[in-house]
Amino acid sequence: MDAVEYLDLLLKALLLAGVYAVMAVGMTVVYGVMKIVNLAHAGFLMLGAYFALEMFQRFHIDPILGAVLALPVFFVFGMAINWLLVRWLPKSDTPTLASLLLMFGFWLVLQNIAYLIWGNEDQSILTPLTLSSVQIGQISIPKVNLVVFAAATACMVVLQIVFHRSWFGRSMRALIQNPYAAQIVGVDDQRTSRLTFGLGTAFAGFAGALLGMLYSFSPDFGRQFLLRSFVIIVLGGLDSVSGVALGAIVLALVETFGILKLPASYQPAISFALLVVVLVIMPKGLASLFTRKWKAA
Repeated sequence: MDAVEYLDLLLKALLLAGVYAVMAVGMTVVYGVMKIVNLAHAGFLMLGAYFALEMFQRFHIDPILGAVLALPVFFVFGMAINWLLVRWLPKSDTPTLASLLLMFGFWLVLQNIAYLIWGNEDQSILTPLTLSSVQIGQISIPKVNLVVFAAATACMVVLQIVFHRSWFGRSMRALIQNPYAAQIVGVDDQRTSRLTFGLGTAFAGFAGALLGMLYSFSPDFGRQFLLRSFVIIVLGGLDSVSGVALGAIVLALVETFGILKLPASYQPAISFALLVVVLVIMPKGLASLFTRKWKAA
């Protein structure tokens, strides 16, 4: 395998990492603030893909614009779910069985509703971008991958601005670092949790719409990406928003270059193996390596 082919795989991995980061960040903020492992994240990803499909087929709205429209729609949807279901869960410093069962059950509900509406056939979002590409020397990059990466990167930049420059972001960071101290200094944990769940759902819907442009999907679509989200947030540190990008890059590189040794059908096995290795060797994620190095210095 020559250098051009390696460079081609590297570029594809980096483009994929952008989408993976958006896919996982919603799950990360929900866990960090609320200590809930949101298994319904898979259902939100699936609904995001179908949302973009419906916007494209019924109203002829470009899927990228459909993904952007998914942000406010899924934000309101997430806050409604929080108000109806999630807020009644008992508060805890660690994930509880009640929260796991609730989110898993809600995921199954969403999945079965999708089967009733759209059936079990695979769907695809095909646009003029799907089959066109950009040629850079000997490397051919699909235009849809570039557009999806640009949209994902822009959304992550906006999230970082919100996270560091707004009262909502400061409230989230305070609850992630120390929920009890945050409440003492006046952080409204109920309001922040509601907005956080809405934000996490919005990013899941947005990511699902972007993924729907890259892959075919069915009501079971979110399952494979739920596992990848777990791997990314464990790699980056369970409650580290900034670590999500690092985890996404590592997973995308491992999966992309892994096909040199294993068939593409073994990619889920690669994710499982990486998850197990990280949990055993670095349970606090890759960020813990930098923390240890900083303390040692």
